[in-house]
Amino acid sequence: MKNIWLKAIAPFAITLPSIAFAQPVHDPAVLRDAALQDRIAWDIVEGLTTEVGPRLAGTEAEARARQWAVAKLKAMGFSNVRIEEYPMPVWVRGEETASVIAPFPQKLVLTALGNSASTGEQGLEAEIVYFPALEALKAASDGSLKGKIAFVDHAMKRTQDGSSYGTFGLARFSGPNIAAKKGAAAILIRSIGTDSHRNPHTGVTDFEKGVAPIPAAALSNPDADNLVRMVKHGQPVHVRLKLTPRLLESGTSGNVIAEVPGSDPSAGVIVVAGHLDSWDLGTGAVDDGAGVAIVAAAAKRIMDAGPPRRTIRVLWAGAEEVGAYGGEAYLKAHGQENHALAMESDFGADRIWRIDFKLPRAASRLMDDLAAALGPLGIGRGKGEAHGGADIEPLIKKGASVIDLKQDGTRYFDLHHTPDDTLDKVDPAQLAQNVAAWTAVLAITANAPAKLGNE
Repeated sequence: MKNIWLKAIAPFAITLPSIAFAQPVHDPAVLRDAALQDRIAWDIVEGLTTEVGPRLAGTEAEARARQWAVAKLKAMGFSNVRIEEYPMPVWVRGEETASVIAPFPQKLVLTALGNSASTGEQGLEAEIVYFPALEALKAASDGSLKGKIAFVDHAMKRTQDGSSYGTFGLARFSGPNIAAKKGAAAILIRSIGTDSHRNPHTGVTDFEKGVAPIPAAALSNPDADNLVRMVKHGQPVHVRLKLTPRLLESGTSGNVIAEVPGSDPSAGVIVVAGHLDSWDLGTGAVDDGAGVAIVAAAAKRIMDAGPPRRTIRVLWAGAEEVGAYGGEAYLKAHGQENHALAMESDFGADRIWRIDFKLPRAASRLMDDLAAALGPLGIGRGKGEAHGGADIEPLIKKGASVIDLKQDGTRYFDLHHTPDDTLDKVDPAQLAQNVAAWTAVLAITANAPAKLGNE
């Protein structure tokens, strides 16, 4: 097994001349290449998915994940490990079944969207109205869907950078709200995913203030295909739907924080984030067990090499999936602190292929150094601006610099928010390449003399 592991990482093990720093113990090339043999991240994601499992925000399972995280981070040697709790509304899944009752009776595989309303125990039966895309739903006249079930189709495509999610995700983000305003009794959408498996993709949806939520669910892609074929036969299609989720008035989530103390308090804090919560269908290995594992493994490697100039703060955020409550709570608690840089890993576990920046102009040499350090890992410099992720977005809006290490998202939306999000989908060699890239970036940025962000 050891020989197989070494062969898997060998293609990445390319040396690079050291970039000079006051603390040679943080030689980025040396730390990067050592991290290609990393097993720390695998240990974290294995433990989290095995010992805790699914971690729906605000539930007892997420609370267990926080306790597990504190014990793990303390055992790894981090300082100032703590939980910072905050209140939030809690949505919990109930029974979810559906079937076509005419003209071609058969079951449908679906899952409720977060914030979906309930049909009640009796369920509901209605004719579906087909919309080939969200734009067609938007164009429907007000009141035209009264007593009907809207069915929104689309054709999401694979992209390496995940850019299609912003376009097709709108069917989930805002489709139910639009359908509710037009009088629909419920809405079905094609899952926001690129797979062809009978696994539906869940995810949160939002209803505007004053708009009464309606039952909302995502069909697996094969079931959506089948429903489209039925519609094309030209006969009215009637569906029976039962969803019984509940929205609790209040609950508790929390962020887990750990630190690598820096030697220069005036140099600012680098926040490295991922989210601890997950949806409840799979075990949250890819989204975002891998992310929290990557950032913590890289931070530990810097810690073990000796104190960096800047403090590195590991943020395992809670309640990201249902509204990014953790990021807002972090800003409320720490917004007045000096944040030099923020980074997030929340796009799976496949290899990093690009680095993007949003740094001060004075940091141009730093960007060159970072690109040079990552080149041997097969990572190129992007031409666009870094944007960060949901858990660090509030910090970025306050002026923190951001670096994006872009992962290959080609297969990410096969797994995203599905029962298939499990540990066997994580490739250990690609996970280690992530840790190597993050380690190199932290070795450079945590010790760089250049001013970053709002320092």
